[in-house]
Amino acid sequence: QVQLVESGGGLVQAGGSLRLSCAASGRTFSSYAMGWFRQAPGKRRDVVAAISWSGGSTYYADSVKGRFTISRDNAKNTVYLQMNSLKPEDTAVYYCAAGEGYGTTLSHFSSWGQGTQVTVSS
Repeated sequence: QVQLVESGGGLVQAGGSLRLSCAASGRTFSSYAMGWFRQAPGKRRDVVAAISWSGGSTYYADSVKGRFTISRDNAKNTVYLQMNSLKPEDTAVYYCAAGEGYGTTLSHFSSWGQGTQVTVSS
């Protein structure tokens, strides 16, 4: 498995931007598909975006298409989530996850970070 640590969360006004980073330990990072999930209080954890090991395939939830961008730098063992035009409904704890093969469902990912809080004020 790979160990994951997220950073970059915080408080931002609606319409603003944040970039989340997820640093992975382990020399096999480049073989993992990566995903970003989020969970608001009282709600289930849902996928936000996912990216294949090469970066050649990406997936976005409908709610973030056109606003969020997932990317990865395998040389730095890091995956990013650029979030633009943020809305109050984007407020949640954001989690980074790693899984073997490419997938977008919760059960596909076997390694998880501790989460980082994103709060968007109106």
